[in-house]
Amino acid sequence: MRTIIRIGTRSSPLALWQAQWVKDRLEQQWPALRVELVPVKTSGDRFQNISLSRIGGKGLFVKEIEEALQAGRVDLAVHSVKDVPAVLPAGLTLSVIPQREDPRDVLITPNGATLDELPAGTRVGTSSLRRQALLLHLRPDLNIAMLRGNVETRLRKQRDGEVDATILAAAGLKRLGLMPARSHILDERVFVPAVGQGALGIETRAEADIEALLRPLHHVETALAVTAERAFLGRMGGSCRTPLAAQATARTEGVTLVALIASPDGQVVLRGQEHGPTETAEQLGIRLAERLLVQGGNEILARLEQEG
Repeated sequence: MRTIIRIGTRSSPLALWQAQWVKDRLEQQWPALRVELVPVKTSGDRFQNISLSRIGGKGLFVKEIEEALQAGRVDLAVHSVKDVPAVLPAGLTLSVIPQREDPRDVLITPNGATLDELPAGTRVGTSSLRRQALLLHLRPDLNIAMLRGNVETRLRKQRDGEVDATILAAAGLKRLGLMPARSHILDERVFVPAVGQGALGIETRAEADIEALLRPLHHVETALAVTAERAFLGRMGGSCRTPLAAQATARTEGVTLVALIASPDGQVVLRGQEHGPTETAEQLGIRLAERLLVQGGNEILARLEQEG
């Protein structure tokens, strides 16, 4: 049995909170175990003034941590699942998925206005193509401004008037205790969350002793939901320039997956839903992706490829 475990994590306040959460639970489960946090600066953290779609996408938030994991400098990595690409590096696996926090998005404005109540021309800050596409689909009269940074930075920029409003994940706001008193949680049936939003993924090398230590943190229903969502993401084959969304729920009676692909300008949004037994979670994601590709998703991907 190992006596020391090193957790690789980004150095943002939210990432450190998430890694500390895992550390605390491991030490509670295994009192003789010492757990160390190893902050790793990622490319996504270094380049804060450039759109993620221009510099390589959300995989930039995990690349250097995965390299540390492969090299043996850390024993496991704690990620936000929404930052993890569909295909993992050889030899690595998302071995444990803890119970999910609230997956929904939150609209933050000075007065707590709903999306329908925002005046025409409101500047909404986001770096997410999914959020941009859904905003423009629902409210084409809004102005979208690029807004990056950690949770605190984006809240500060909104308060300082750099943008009139922003949208953030409820999970991060709740974990950090930063949910504004006047905010509006968006309906996930309309404003479908990102793949894996609100879920943590613990990535490891394929080592049985590490997986055994982590197993008590695993949450079966969340893992089934994440499996369906990530299967959808993988089959869509979209790049970081493709607005995609998927949310699954898993219960005893089965898994339900809702998902969409959109054009970045929000003019085209293709939605679908699948339901099936829990053992078919991965097939559900693949099947729904293939259906949306046939219904017009292939054309969206082809246009984005041509635009480069």
